[in-house]
Amino acid sequence: MDLQEESSRFGPLQTTLRNISSSSSAFFSANQSPFISPNSSACRLSRHLDNPNHAPSVDMDLESLTSIRFALNDPRNMENASSSTGIYNSTLSSYGVHLSNHSSRHKGKGKKIGRLLEISAHPVSVSSNRFRSCDVYIGFHGRKPVLLRFTNWLRAELEVQGLSCFVTDRARCRNSRKHCMVEKAMDSSTFGVVILTRKSFRNPYTIEELRFFSSKKNLVPLYFDLGPDDCLVRDIIEKRGELWEKYGGELWLLYGGLEKEWKEAVSALSRVDEWKLEAHDGKWRDCILKGVTLLALRLGRRSVVDRLTKWREKAEKEEFPYPRNENFVGRKKELSELEFMLFGDVCGDSERDYFELKARPRRKNLTVSWGRTNPMDEKWRKGKEPVVWKESEKEIEMQNTEFSQPQSRKHSRRSRSMKIVYGKGIACVSGEPGIGKTELLLEFAYRFHQRYKMVLWIGGESRYIRQNYLNMGSFLDIDVGVESCAEKGPMKSFEEQEEAAVARVRKELMRNIPFLVIIDNLESEKDWWDHKLVMDLLPRFGGETHVIISTRLSRVMNLEPLRLSYLSGVEAISLMQGSVKDLSITEIDALRAIEDKLGRLTLGLSIVGAILSELPINPSRLLNTINRTPLRDTTWGGHENHALRKHTFLLQLFEVCFAIFDHADGPRSLATRMVLASGWFAPAPIPISILALAAHKIPEKHKRRWFWKKIVYSLARGFTSSYVRRSEAEASSLLLRFNVARNCTKDGFIQFNDLVKLYARKRGITVIGVAQSMVQAVISCGSLSIPHHWDHIWAACFLLLGFGKDPIIVKLKVTELLFLVKEIILPLAIRTYLTFSRCSAAMELLRLCTDALEAADQEFVSPVEKWLDKSFCWRPVQTNAELNPYLWQELALARATVLEVRAKLMARGGQFDISDDLIRKAIFIRTSICGEDHPDTISARETLSKLTRLLSGVQSYTSP
Repeated sequence: MDLQEESSRFGPLQTTLRNISSSSSAFFSANQSPFISPNSSACRLSRHLDNPNHAPSVDMDLESLTSIRFALNDPRNMENASSSTGIYNSTLSSYGVHLSNHSSRHKGKGKKIGRLLEISAHPVSVSSNRFRSCDVYIGFHGRKPVLLRFTNWLRAELEVQGLSCFVTDRARCRNSRKHCMVEKAMDSSTFGVVILTRKSFRNPYTIEELRFFSSKKNLVPLYFDLGPDDCLVRDIIEKRGELWEKYGGELWLLYGGLEKEWKEAVSALSRVDEWKLEAHDGKWRDCILKGVTLLALRLGRRSVVDRLTKWREKAEKEEFPYPRNENFVGRKKELSELEFMLFGDVCGDSERDYFELKARPRRKNLTVSWGRTNPMDEKWRKGKEPVVWKESEKEIEMQNTEFSQPQSRKHSRRSRSMKIVYGKGIACVSGEPGIGKTELLLEFAYRFHQRYKMVLWIGGESRYIRQNYLNMGSFLDIDVGVESCAEKGPMKSFEEQEEAAVARVRKELMRNIPFLVIIDNLESEKDWWDHKLVMDLLPRFGGETHVIISTRLSRVMNLEPLRLSYLSGVEAISLMQGSVKDLSITEIDALRAIEDKLGRLTLGLSIVGAILSELPINPSRLLNTINRTPLRDTTWGGHENHALRKHTFLLQLFEVCFAIFDHADGPRSLATRMVLASGWFAPAPIPISILALAAHKIPEKHKRRWFWKKIVYSLARGFTSSYVRRSEAEASSLLLRFNVARNCTKDGFIQFNDLVKLYARKRGITVIGVAQSMVQAVISCGSLSIPHHWDHIWAACFLLLGFGKDPIIVKLKVTELLFLVKEIILPLAIRTYLTFSRCSAAMELLRLCTDALEAADQEFVSPVEKWLDKSFCWRPVQTNAELNPYLWQELALARATVLEVRAKLMARGGQFDISDDLIRKAIFIRTSICGEDHPDTISARETLSKLTRLLSGVQSYTSP
């Protein structure tokens, strides 16, 4: 039951659980409770292990592949603090506590913000000896969504760290029995946290809680929307200050209390020096983590403190992919609307400066429900018209929204035409490339990150989104490997194993702990690998976790996106001016002409501002230079290149930047070559060292036209006097200063815009040459780089093996292919399968690797050229295998190794027939080359024996 619904509908004592499957606490710690349900996980596990009819397990030892230099990562030993304090339904029932159903009838008027438990109204006998102590009592008063969201988070965070807690708004308790239960909980609590708001001091129960816990010396005041300096008795009574002019006065008179007791309660706050938990000014995360840390220290839970400290250090380093843009301009309206779409309301500066919400005057008593009510039901049942927010310059006005009725119940989810959804925790931002979607999301994340435990930023490119999603497991402190997801019972297929891994991440995101998931640059609604909907990865809407999606698509998941428009003229001029001030009218007109020719794209505007700041050049001269810059002869065919055809002036601006780099660093500028190489890397931050290595491997350029370059060089005359051949760090710094690349929070990484990378792929001297340089640079890093650069290794595999309908762009020599298979592909496939449960992707990689090895083997057995027979051989040589037998044997043995790995992984997915066929092929190859008694041959035969036993066991298990 949602926290607000509990407050408005039932009004009783409220206790909370983190999740049905891993509840933490209600009144006390379950470790101390003798009333543990027989349906607990331990009992279920023991009953399952006693079942003789469980399916046979597969234990295929992948570490036996000694020829592969790859160490399997041990599964992480996850410490689940909440599991040790779980409360089961039977225990809760003994205290009259029942889990509420989301489909229960709705009688209250409150908004549904969290999920809580409902105390049943029927009489419950609770003896004092059955009521055990709890660690933390949390008292609050109010029904504001932000307060309820904060309280839910505080409770959930305490529980996930293993601290039992008791949460209630005593003003909602409606009978003496429930008040009696609350008083017992207060008396048995080790610490009492009282959440203070501007209206708390007029609530008699808050005053009583302050007096009670201060007398016991265990009061923990938490200041939510006011500070400790505001809580002075004289200021409140005399209504001093802006805050108490509205909320102050002789507040004890409002509930018929005693002045002396009220003053004692408020004065007790000034005597609590060691506890200063302040959540005002939006510092929710810092307040909650500090509170949990201090409470854990006082309770002697040192492991909790160490775990939080380790998590905080990781979050500080890896939470945001990019540093905050200090030169961010405009987008105030868009930021406010994003806040409104996610939270359902606005506060602070957004409410005061950017929004004026009003209902249409022709309708009286028009209300907006942020709950689960269907807008169509509201329209016909209550006569209320559904509303959306229509933007204007100074206000947002509610207007009617027409909904098309679904044609059938089966297709109602897809057929209904939806509008922008507010207050459901989901937002979509749409716009063309280079318009500033990523910048907007990054600014929003930095502004509101304190409202979430963590910002989880993942790339939305269709080939990488599944892996990016599973990577969140390290931040959520969960293991998504096949071993952790495996359960006793029938053997799971590959698809079921992948779904289990995704379900673990979704389950963690659906707890009451709020996260902000940002999916940047979503390419498609479907995953590239299995064509499943991306929506299947997301948590349910309306929960504590919020999701923001940026995309070029016009519509995502039938949600009307927030369409990102261009910057205003004043904001665009400000962005282009950079550090240059006091421009003449002529120069301002030149900037406006540049803005118009660039299509008002934020990417181009920022590059222009960087050029004007770095070089002694005025806007009119820059405009003339860009106009005279020729473009390379490139074919702009295909849907992918529509953005390039549309913005040719932006491409000319890119060429001006390349000319500046070449003039600063010579005709073979490392910075320019780094841009060219970046086009073939994955859409993720690129290590500068690997990027520079790929740039050095790009083949020599042809001679270029120098007429227009002399013009550019004359502009940068004062820029190059102190520059010589640059190192990779200096070249990357040059790219960052001209805004061609973006800096990353990870040291030694940079990122490029998609338009820059797309143009780099089209501009390369020879496509194959630049792509091959990227592949060679990635391969040279070896298997040790897989955990850090897995996405770029996948990008290299896409170029080498031709996934799906993609052509094979790069071909390697046999020696390079052997190194690739042993050092890169096999470790990558095993890690992808075992660590992330991406079974289908790993098996497809190994299948294409087998095809590449077989194609190379066919070349070896093909006849050699006739001149080779006569010139170099004492006897006629028919094939390349006879010419280089050692290399051919290594190639065949590598294929046998890949076949054996495929067989073992296939067996883990229950595909024993295919596994048996693969391992027999491997045995045949090894027997032919190494002999019957070779250790590798014996190992393969042992694997075949295991498969035979497993296959017979499965047949006997499935037989009637």
